[in-house]
Amino acid sequence: MSRIGKQPIKLPEAVKINIDGNSVAIEGPKGKLAYDLPKELGIEKTDDELKLSLTKETKSGKALWGLWRSLIANAIIGITQGYEKKLELVGIGYRGKKIDKGLELHVGFSHPVKYQPLPEVEVGIEKNIITVTGIDKQKVGEVAAQIRRIKKPEPYKGKGIRYLGEEIKLKPGKAGKAVGGIAK
Repeated sequence: MSRIGKQPIKLPEAVKINIDGNSVAIEGPKGKLAYDLPKELGIEKTDDELKLSLTKETKSGKALWGLWRSLIANAIIGITQGYEKKLELVGIGYRGKKIDKGLELHVGFSHPVKYQPLPEVEVGIEKNIITVTGIDKQKVGEVAAQIRRIKKPEPYKGKGIRYLGEEIKLKPGKAGKAVGGIAK
């Protein structure tokens, strides 16, 4: 039995659920998301709860039960509250600006880098903080990871694009090696 899968999902009042066989459509104040559940799982709606259950006791069904319960719970949070990730630009001369629905970043290359996010996700920038928002947790995380991948924080000075609050472990440079290792 899956400890996560057998837990019921509480439904807020603003959320509407349509279940058609193994298709689930979730609609709320921020948008709409739809999923097709695997054939091994079933879903039931009571008054203010959703419950997932196994239709076939298979190894893959047991593995997917908790996963799909979490995905549907995340979708309900997304359409009611939304998800947000913040990144920061660290480095002298590192800056960015919003163009259309995307970003133009100046992060130490000889040219500005233009980034266009997925259509379901919005990006914004204020000073050196990039904000990624959307209703799908996976897509918000993916867009944030793609932006970070443009210029990862380097280990000597810590310059680059990093998540807000992320700590980079800095390596000692040449001077640190000379002080640390005393020749005999």
